[in-house]
Amino acid sequence: MKDDLTIFEELESNVRSYIRGYPAVFTKAKGSKIWDKNGKEYIDFFSGAGALNYGHNEPVMKEKLVKYMLNDGITHSLDMATAAKADFLKKFNEVILKPRNLDYKIMFTGPTGTNSVEAALKIARKATGRTDIICFTNGFHGMTLGSLSVTGNIEKRKGAGLPLTNSVTLPFDHGVNEEKRMASLDYLERYLEISSGKDNVPAGMILETVQGEGGLNTASFEWLKRTEEICRKWGVLLIIDDIQAGVGRTGTYFSFEPAGIKPDIICLSKSLGGFGLPLAITLLKPELDLWKPGEHNGTFRGNNHAFITAAASLSYWEDDSFEKSVQQKASRLSEFLNQLAVRYPELKGKVCGRGLMQGVSFQDDGFASKVMAEAFNRGLIIETSGSNGQVLKLLPPLTIEEEDLQKGLQIIEESIKAVK
Repeated sequence: MKDDLTIFEELESNVRSYIRGYPAVFTKAKGSKIWDKNGKEYIDFFSGAGALNYGHNEPVMKEKLVKYMLNDGITHSLDMATAAKADFLKKFNEVILKPRNLDYKIMFTGPTGTNSVEAALKIARKATGRTDIICFTNGFHGMTLGSLSVTGNIEKRKGAGLPLTNSVTLPFDHGVNEEKRMASLDYLERYLEISSGKDNVPAGMILETVQGEGGLNTASFEWLKRTEEICRKWGVLLIIDDIQAGVGRTGTYFSFEPAGIKPDIICLSKSLGGFGLPLAITLLKPELDLWKPGEHNGTFRGNNHAFITAAASLSYWEDDSFEKSVQQKASRLSEFLNQLAVRYPELKGKVCGRGLMQGVSFQDDGFASKVMAEAFNRGLIIETSGSNGQVLKLLPPLTIEEEDLQKGLQIIEESIKAVK
């Protein structure tokens, strides 16, 4: 048995990335903490890139999953009917959709976020008979060819090895600058007017309300409302990619709720499974559910272990207490980050994001990476995002205890002091 990281260097592909930023062999995790093989404890402000909103090894989900497995419950079922799937469908409809007055058909895709996006793009094209998809600067939607074609990151797009077509990239909301914000939407309308003249209006538009990988750029509610209005006017299907920003990450179950919009299609994955188990769905307005049986499928869309934990996770949303607790923690996070920017003006840090998906964008592109490395040495796992990795990105579990939240924030400030 090789020690430490040697085995990964010898046998695993060069494509590995997170292991380079977190050079340790991890063995145990619980709640908001994770331990390496030497027993060193880390606070987790990474949360599996947003796949562990409820923390590691959430006890109720773990108990239900273990019981299900010990009773020889179905593991793999393609899209056949199982009791585990029925329970999830019923609970998701009763706890999430109905209280929000949302009417969607639930489509099980392959188990990852990019599978959900691929399905969304395909059905938008099938339903409209058109081909192009509007996407936005700095957006990230996945690494398979369809989702990569609507992803803004140039380096990731290069990895496709061939031209990525049938997408049109437009400017994302420009934050607090009202003049630029309206200009971006004026540009969108002008583009659609020109497209209409050519009888080539795009099939759909895909966007994140908070761009997770793109630098925590946040769309205002006003921008989202007008964007929806423009889509309705021109018959463009609005797709919200809520894979990272959804499932409570921004303070409400769906990130778009405060804007009062109702997308045509919604993509969910990451923390949908609750326990970190792979699960993805695409929500379709009923009139868009035009699939023929088997027209879009996947071997692992029937992950029953994930159905068990996903159904259990919905108990958090049966009343508004959990949502309020997330919003309170988000306020605490905002307060800390804004104070940080004031205390260290020489860093020219700009607070960005929303909910428990916030961070600081630094003018020096390399500074966030230095803070990340120093924080890891001090026992905090945190990541960077943005086109140049300029954003220090905080994704603590939604369930994090106040003591761990405070300790993690303290490590961030100590790390900034150490490297500035």
